[in-house]
Amino acid sequence: MNQSGYLFLGLTAIVAALSAVLAYAVVRFAVAARGLAKGRRREGGEAAFMTNAMEEALQNLRQQERAMKARAEASERLSDEIVASLTSGLLVVDFGEVVRTLNPAGRRMLGLPDSEWGGPYREVLREVPELATLIDECLAQAQPVVRRTVKLEGPGRATHLGVTVSPIRDEAGRAYGAICLFADLREIMDLEDQLRLKESLARLGELTAGIAHEFRNGLATIHGYARLMEPERLPEDFRPYITGIRSETEALGQIVTNFLNFAKPTQLILAVIDMRAIVERAADDIRADVQARGGELTITGQFERVEGDDVLLRQAVSNLFRNALEACVESHAAPKIVAEGTVDREQKLLRITVTDNGPGISPSVAERMFRPFFTTKARGTGLGLPLVQKIIVTHNGRVGPVNHEGGARIAFTLPLAER
Repeated sequence: MNQSGYLFLGLTAIVAALSAVLAYAVVRFAVAARGLAKGRRREGGEAAFMTNAMEEALQNLRQQERAMKARAEASERLSDEIVASLTSGLLVVDFGEVVRTLNPAGRRMLGLPDSEWGGPYREVLREVPELATLIDECLAQAQPVVRRTVKLEGPGRATHLGVTVSPIRDEAGRAYGAICLFADLREIMDLEDQLRLKESLARLGELTAGIAHEFRNGLATIHGYARLMEPERLPEDFRPYITGIRSETEALGQIVTNFLNFAKPTQLILAVIDMRAIVERAADDIRADVQARGGELTITGQFERVEGDDVLLRQAVSNLFRNALEACVESHAAPKIVAEGTVDREQKLLRITVTDNGPGISPSVAERMFRPFFTTKARGTGLGLPLVQKIIVTHNGRVGPVNHEGGARIAFTLPLAER
């Protein structure tokens, strides 16, 4: 092989070596590029995973926040509903002696409007200083004031309150406010009065029924002898005496009879009766006298059935109608008498009011009008209204005067019959 051949072989070997090096470099570059692409894809996946996880965590936190907020709102709403639904009064005073809470029942008992209960408690309770005094005592001594009875004066509020005041303490035990719970004791006081009245009537009947009976027998004897004397046979000067004895013994006999009816123990014959029918029959007994004096007697409203003695209840209503008629006659007014019935389903009571256009009832008379033998009439016995009271109380009801302008109004309540 000549020199040219060797040169060609050398050049060929050099070209082959360079091609191999170039191919190796290309292969390494491709492998590196592929690895770089895989790394970038792996890094992008990890970033996307982290992003998704963060978003999911934030979403869960938002859901938990919304749930906690909903629970807090529900708890606050439930607390407000509980406070508003309490039948007892609730008053809360904070560390600044400011009223923070006064529920609707408390405002109603204290006669406070809905818009005027915020501010210092002494200012809020300026019309009820008795209650403010108990809160003062609790805050000053940092001790509870338990089961106190407060008597209130003034219209539009409860008359008797049962009060308990307790201090509000922080974690260290320091008192910084007070919570006051109070309940209306009016119904309890009325029931106690009713029981005392029943006992008094029972004792009165036991003590006086026998005496009145003997007294009536003596009057009957006097009246009988007076009837045996013929005025025509007596001197003219003595005739008025016999007439006077007869009339007075008749009047005293009627008083004794009424008193016996009032004092003797009442035996009830109970039945379920329609009070409208009772009131209508009592009105028929007196309607002719009312119309004869140019007046009218009206029955209106809603009536229900009660359990009672129809004879006694009719007598009570008749006495109220007769009393109203006599009041109108004494004031020289054409009688306008109205009997109105209303039904209280919540308390299961029937309320009947008898209103007239007579002279009305003064406060001094209202306090004594149901006492036996108290009367403002010239020829009254003072036993009509006490007998009404006895009948109504015996039926577990209540009776009394009601504030009314332009006449008198007497109302009584009876329990509704169980259906």
